[in-house]
Amino acid sequence: MRGDVQALAIATGMAGSGVLHLVRPQTYDWMIPPELGPARPWVTGSGVAELATAALLAVPATRRAGGWAAVAVLVGVLPAHLQTLRVLRGAKLAAAVARIPFQLPMLQAALRVARPR
Repeated sequence: MRGDVQALAIATGMAGSGVLHLVRPQTYDWMIPPELGPARPWVTGSGVAELATAALLAVPATRRAGGWAAVAVLVGVLPAHLQTLRVLRGAKLAAAVARIPFQLPMLQAALRVARPR
């Protein structure tokens, strides 16, 4: 039961973020490291990946695969988090730094869904 709740919580977050990536991609464009090339394909691709992950997590039969997909997405967006550290200053930088440690509990939750005991 607990894993179901975690999976649905992750799915909700991923779905919301995925929709935002697709509806307002300019919100995320600046977060893509310039070394990766044009930002928009990365933003669109990550939005699609988040929506697909949310769908996998929402269905009990595909939930474990969704957990692994969530791990991949969370690890895959690390370059964007690092880019924020590179470009932000002042209070915005402090907020970006404070946000990064929250990635660990999200990764742990995704792993619990992927590897239920």
